Amino acid sequence: MKKKKTNKSKNTINFHWSIILLGLLLFFGLIYRACELALSKKIDGIDIQEFASSRNSTTKTLPAERGRILDVNGNVLAENVSSYTLIAYLDPKRTTDSKKPQHVVDKEFTAQELSKVLDISYEDLLKYLNKEGVYQTEFGPKAKGLSELEKDRIKDLNLPGISFIETKKRYYPYGDFMSYTIGYAVEKVVEDDKGNKVTKLVGEMGIEKYYDDILSGKDGYTFYQRDRNGYKIPGTNEITVAAVNGSDIYLSFDANVVMFLEQALDNAEAKKYKWEWYTIIVANAKTGAVLGAVSNPSFDPNKRNIKNYLDYTTGVAFEPGSTMKTWTYMAVMENSKYNGNAKYKSGTYTASDGTVIGDWKRSGWGNITYDRGFALSSNTGIISLLRNNIDKDTLRSYYSKLGFGTTTGVPIPNEVNGKISFKYETEYYNAGFGQGITTTPIQNIKALTSIANDGMLLQPYYVDKIVDADGTVSYRGGRTELYQVASKQTTDKMKNLMEDVIAGDSNTCTGYPYNMPGYNLIIKTGSAQVASSSGYDTGEVIKGIAGMWPKEDPEIIFYVAAKKPNDGKGGRVTPMSSVVKEIVKNISSYYEIYNSNKSTVISKTDKSLKLDSYISKDTDRIVSSLKEAGFNPIVIGTGNKIIKQFPGAGTIVTTKDKIFLITNDKDIKMPNLTKYSLNEARTLLNMLNIKFTYEGNGYVYNQSIPAGGDITDDLVLYLKDNYVKEESEKEKEK
Repeated sequence: MKKKKTNKSKNTINFHWSIILLGLLLFFGLIYRACELALSKKIDGIDIQEFASSRNSTTKTLPAERGRILDVNGNVLAENVSSYTLIAYLDPKRTTDSKKPQHVVDKEFTAQELSKVLDISYEDLLKYLNKEGVYQTEFGPKAKGLSELEKDRIKDLNLPGISFIETKKRYYPYGDFMSYTIGYAVEKVVEDDKGNKVTKLVGEMGIEKYYDDILSGKDGYTFYQRDRNGYKIPGTNEITVAAVNGSDIYLSFDANVVMFLEQALDNAEAKKYKWEWYTIIVANAKTGAVLGAVSNPSFDPNKRNIKNYLDYTTGVAFEPGSTMKTWTYMAVMENSKYNGNAKYKSGTYTASDGTVIGDWKRSGWGNITYDRGFALSSNTGIISLLRNNIDKDTLRSYYSKLGFGTTTGVPIPNEVNGKISFKYETEYYNAGFGQGITTTPIQNIKALTSIANDGMLLQPYYVDKIVDADGTVSYRGGRTELYQVASKQTTDKMKNLMEDVIAGDSNTCTGYPYNMPGYNLIIKTGSAQVASSSGYDTGEVIKGIAGMWPKEDPEIIFYVAAKKPNDGKGGRVTPMSSVVKEIVKNISSYYEIYNSNKSTVISKTDKSLKLDSYISKDTDRIVSSLKEAGFNPIVIGTGNKIIKQFPGAGTIVTTKDKIFLITNDKDIKMPNLTKYSLNEARTLLNMLNIKFTYEGNGYVYNQSIPAGGDITDDLVLYLKDNYVKEESEKEKEK
């Protein structure tokens, strides 16, 4: 039987070789990808473990509290306070009970009520409230950074849908006070240690910037596993690292001393004295501790109304003028044989290049001694000393030894070096009397410590101590001796020469207006013409005063400089001398410099008290405790917290002294100043930032704005004293 032929094509599938190859490639590709996913840490540039962890875990930052800045007595100069942003809920869906509305119901009424307590018009408020399709709204910059007091006023309105977002802001209780030294801090978005974006206060100027890391502390965090709804998974571990709050920085500055400096400037302004800028720095002669530094114009760090970002005490170098003669004389004494009785011809000197250099009195004083040349601030005396005793390299080296030409290292950002380079003959001579070179006030303070300490140069310092969050004192400032720059014989001679500057009249010395019998003040005056593109401008003058007191055993050193000071009548000495004299008197009294036992003399019937710092303390509690102690403090405003006080912490007062306490009341009214001495009135008005003028020097009997009147930014108060009253009555009788 014949077999049937089988058709194999019906049961067999024939694959083309290309299909087989493609299949193999896909297979091996899948195997490779599987191995990559299993073994590789990163896929497509993404850390798989980190990605998976972030999908199932969360880290919350625990912010550290920024440390405070305080003065040497514990008065708070910078601290964190709660700040509030006003918001309004507009979505009606937020309200579930019509009897308790949770959104703004009556927009017109809400805008009307808010306009009574905010510096925003009714129309502008209504624009924000009439926004369409938004759940909530804010009210612009004027409704941000609200204080606790402002928040409470708005809450008392009981407006439905009105709420607040709380944040922290940096607050400076004294306002425009030590502004360039303290600086300021602002909120910025930065990355924390975990790479998270966080909002932090960051120092932008002064101590706030220099010590930003120490003040900031270290943020903590909480890490935990979460479910897909974002909640912590029960039973899983939670890791928490606590925040370490920032350290408190206590400055060497004394708020009372700074108040004296500010008051002296204000009093000079009240007398119509003027200047383009002014700077004063005062230090402890025995330790180098800077007690106060002010510049004018200045700014309020709460408002940051800054016109000039340069600190004139450390960040601006200018030609010092004749105060530099002090260090030129010392250079000669230390590097040659100085004979103060030797004579030279004063008037003018012609350099080898034909340049004529003269004394401020071009005709000179004839042949005079070098000692007298210092008292008269003679330029030709400097030239003669340099020509006959030391070369330019020796002078430059001695300036450097005193600290000129390099930064002092005080903790203020952007401190400048100044310039003490000179090459040619005229440059060399000009440098000897402070022209063509530049220095800073803090460099002059450093150099002055050598005269006050028998030739030992001290390091000036700004920080008294740093206290960590746990109370540990991690740093303490103090006297730091650098090296000997002069002998006691030299410094004793310089003290005598500086005394001669004020011990005479206009014919014998330049500093006669500064003479203060009984205070043993010694100084060196200086005037520097300001350099311009066309040479030196005789109308642009920087006046400087460097000094100390008491002469035999100096306790205070100071440096004052002003550009274009004048008394409104073309005179340049009066505003400087009046400021310096007032500072010397107030600081001497405050530190009891002339009291042998250094204790306040109190009558047997009078009580005394050493004041604490009352800043940020409860008003009622402080007032009550002071009254129990027999004192009657003068409280300005109805706020519940004290934001300013005078006198400051550490001051010993008696029941005869006035204690001013300014509260956190936004709507402070004009105080009653009648029967106040003008000094007391000045102090209080300066604390309240009220501009004023006065007539007389006794006790106030009349003020142009009555007690209880409104205080505005453009207000100028006019005061009269009882002497003016008596004179007016005499005129009427005539």
